[in-house]
Amino acid sequence: MSTAIVTGQPVPGSSLESDLRALGFEVLTASDATDTGNLLAAVPADRRVAVVDARFVGHLHALRLGLTDPRFPLAAIPGAVTAQPAGRQALSLALTREAAAGGSTDLAVDGLVTALDADVHRPELGSLVAAVPADPQARNEARQAVAAVDDEAVRLKSAVKSRDGFFTTFFISPYSRYLARWCARRGLTPNQVTTASLLTALIAAGCAATGTRIGFVAAGALLICSFVLDCTDGQLARYSLQYSTLGAWLDATFDRAKEYAYYAGLALGAARGGDDVWALALGAMILQTCRHVVDFSFNEANHDATANTSPTAALSDRLDSVGWTVWVRRMVVLPIGERWALIAVLTAATTPRITFYVLLVGCALAATYTTAGRVLRSLTRKAKRTDRAAQALADLADNGLLAGLVSRTGRAPLGSPLLLALCGVAVLTASLFSGVTWAPVAGAFVYAVASGRALAAPLKGALDWLVPPLFRAAEYGTVLVLASKAGVNGALPAAFGLVAAVAYHHYDTVYRIRGNAGAPPAWLVRAIGGQEGRTLLVTVVAAALTATQFKVALTVLAVLVAGLVLVESIRFWVSAGAPAVHDEGEPA
Repeated sequence: MSTAIVTGQPVPGSSLESDLRALGFEVLTASDATDTGNLLAAVPADRRVAVVDARFVGHLHALRLGLTDPRFPLAAIPGAVTAQPAGRQALSLALTREAAAGGSTDLAVDGLVTALDADVHRPELGSLVAAVPADPQARNEARQAVAAVDDEAVRLKSAVKSRDGFFTTFFISPYSRYLARWCARRGLTPNQVTTASLLTALIAAGCAATGTRIGFVAAGALLICSFVLDCTDGQLARYSLQYSTLGAWLDATFDRAKEYAYYAGLALGAARGGDDVWALALGAMILQTCRHVVDFSFNEANHDATANTSPTAALSDRLDSVGWTVWVRRMVVLPIGERWALIAVLTAATTPRITFYVLLVGCALAATYTTAGRVLRSLTRKAKRTDRAAQALADLADNGLLAGLVSRTGRAPLGSPLLLALCGVAVLTASLFSGVTWAPVAGAFVYAVASGRALAAPLKGALDWLVPPLFRAAEYGTVLVLASKAGVNGALPAAFGLVAAVAYHHYDTVYRIRGNAGAPPAWLVRAIGGQEGRTLLVTVVAAALTATQFKVALTVLAVLVAGLVLVESIRFWVSAGAPAVHDEGEPA
């Protein structure tokens, strides 16, 4: 329950109180600042409270945007301010000061907002009206302005993500927004739609796993349906402002779970037809995850950087002013809409092997394009990296106990963090293909030491954001190579499961950092070995065990890692302190 205090003299013919009740507010009325303060003090501390000027004229959706968004402790639009429990104290103090200054005079809500000693979210209203007219003529003009704008049309339009891919923008959003409204009017929540999207994708993966042509066609169609629902859940959240911590977690993780489960379904279907494509499926998952880590690392390294004077960024901004180049550049990175459409069509029309070949080539080209652009930006920009950025990169590196011990030894860093990481990866790669049984163990040990030394100093270099993606490629690639060399049925599926479990942990780390909640707890990182510890462990068991035993070891390790990271992740994201992450950035 929320409470709205309407302050000032009621205006005849105003629909303000009915609008507030339609938004779920209990409405109280106050005559002046002192009365408003007394009513505010009487509202239970665990409730959201709003203070609204009785003279307010505006759209219902303007009030909704200003007063019901759960992501912000304090928010305001002209003539109205709201505070969640976390912002109540700041609102009370400001109201006390206003009451002391104004005595028994009417409370000026906009003045109250100005007096708030805290950050206040001010939503972008666009063509929506929110005003406090000072006289009858101004009120009449404001009401005419309200009548001239279709509140519902604006609400529907704003439900669509502001920046999205070509396929999503032109082939999904034109009708999925109406599906989102249909869901809202029937009381469905974004979390329910997200779950429906996951179930649809899992059924699609099951159809692909049949290995039949009709199964592949059904899988492609269901994958598109899953994507429609995936767009709908975010549009429903924006349409009805139903943001939640649980929803953030579901939305952040289910996209990857759906895509990678579908890869597994394709691999199973191919196996039924006598074609083993598990290595391609695992390679596609590794490539896609590393692409995302490049995105995440670059953004974390630069999101709070100062003095961005990169000529490359300036060129990108100029290209954005040319309409057709915007869509070409969005398509070339193969975002989730284009990628899933490509996978769906290829599944229905070709074979799993061809699907994975095209996907790998497309993702490799996209990764080359985006990474090259970001390297150029980093080399040409003049920006000072912050301590927060360096810490975020260190958390994304996911170093464990062994690398941590190494990083704390020695008097000074041995060189550039990126150069040290590259040297470690090079030694590990050479050892994996040396043909000597125990060489990968030695290579992994050198890699672990290099990983620790790379993080001996803050990651503030121009290209140090490449360190976490390098570590991801090294760890995942090691599992892929050793499982492929095992040459026993089941080794690659077990490796797929292990990489999927570890990748979930890395995505979970990203979204915690995005929500300013820090990395997962240190005990969890140590319990699952850290990236260098897992790499070393996999090389040891590959050298010490038979191929069949190695397959079993990979399976056991996958189950243990998945169990630990899932339990801790679920505990965190359903807790009261989890951040309400809402991603409006680059399409994944």
